Amino acid sequence: MKFLSQIKLAINIIIHSPLRSWLAIIGIVIGTAAIVAILSITEGAKANLEKNLNMLDTRIVTITPGSFRANTIGSSFRERPDNIATNTKETKNLTSKDILVLKSISNVEYAMGIISGNEEVTYQGKTSRVNIQGVDTKIWKSITTTELASGRYLMQGDVNSVVVGSRVSEAFSDMQINRQITINGKSFKIVGILKESGGNDDNRIIMPIESAITILDGKLQNNYDSIIVKVKDTNILDDTLNQINYKLMMSHGIIQESKKDFTVSTPKAMQERITTTLNTMSLFLTSIAGVSLIVGLVGVMNTIFTSVLEKTKEIGILKSLGAKNFDILIIFITNSAIIGLIGGILGIILGIVASSILTEYATVGAMPGRISLSATYISISTITRVLTISLITGLIAGSLPAYKASRLKPIDALRYE
Repeated sequence: MKFLSQIKLAINIIIHSPLRSWLAIIGIVIGTAAIVAILSITEGAKANLEKNLNMLDTRIVTITPGSFRANTIGSSFRERPDNIATNTKETKNLTSKDILVLKSISNVEYAMGIISGNEEVTYQGKTSRVNIQGVDTKIWKSITTTELASGRYLMQGDVNSVVVGSRVSEAFSDMQINRQITINGKSFKIVGILKESGGNDDNRIIMPIESAITILDGKLQNNYDSIIVKVKDTNILDDTLNQINYKLMMSHGIIQESKKDFTVSTPKAMQERITTTLNTMSLFLTSIAGVSLIVGLVGVMNTIFTSVLEKTKEIGILKSLGAKNFDILIIFITNSAIIGLIGGILGIILGIVASSILTEYATVGAMPGRISLSATYISISTITRVLTISLITGLIAGSLPAYKASRLKPIDALRYE
């Protein structure tokens, strides 16, 4: 029997049993769609993460209070790795003494202390709670990587001046430079508005650290929530990081690495941590989705078994006309493979649509500083792998019933009722 004839017979089985065939296909669709949606969202998050981190200066090193213990997917990954870390003990503020220690390292170009907190902000009658960051105006311009949309950066001598992030500006119906803004009851002048960068700068207001101390609760002079360091040469970054760790441990009177009360992070290290978390979560969720695919496999197997029973007499007729066991085997295996392939194609389409809807929803509800799920990504290689998996699922599901069908004796098949 020609292969084309075998395919026609396999398709004919699907056409003449539409309800049963589509129920089997739906089982494959659900599992495949779940896998595609998970992979699409994960790859999109990785691409978005890489895009944002690539915008950061690779020469930037961030020091924060508390020792790193574990990372979480929902944490900020730009400039504030302490949000990612779980502190093993009560945190100890970084001080101006640490700034002096860092400046003594030959490869350190700048070292700047930062304080931050959330305060009520009012602009043209609208009030909202916004993250405020206090910076050293002499250094901040040389460290920040976020470009200006309008106005200027903070300058030495600025007191009651602020630079506003892009999303903060949009939230207040497009702020304008040289306008007044009220923060915790104090009036400030907007001197600059930043371009959208995809990082935390979009969601905050930056001001001189001297002004921030006066409006943020619990902030003390020469005590910082984090320290930003800019190195001169990235080729010796690893050596510089070792020096930073060693000198700060000596400054804090710490001998054992396990008792370190600060965390040193770089954009690359943060990316590696979050990517590892994303990969682990993706593997876990994909494994769960794989269970749905196994359920679909059982459904396809049941469908093919039922088809074999229904077509028993036809099998007997084909064998009496000269069809061989191999021909019968190929007909039913092709039938199950087509079901798997159709389920895979529909599952990929449904998975892409579902992931797009989920990421759109996640973007609307996203909190500032969290990893954005505003993009999905699915590669051709991933689509090929998923299609192959769904095809193999169909082939495996149809193997046993097809084998049973091929072993039927013509006389028994013709007498089957």
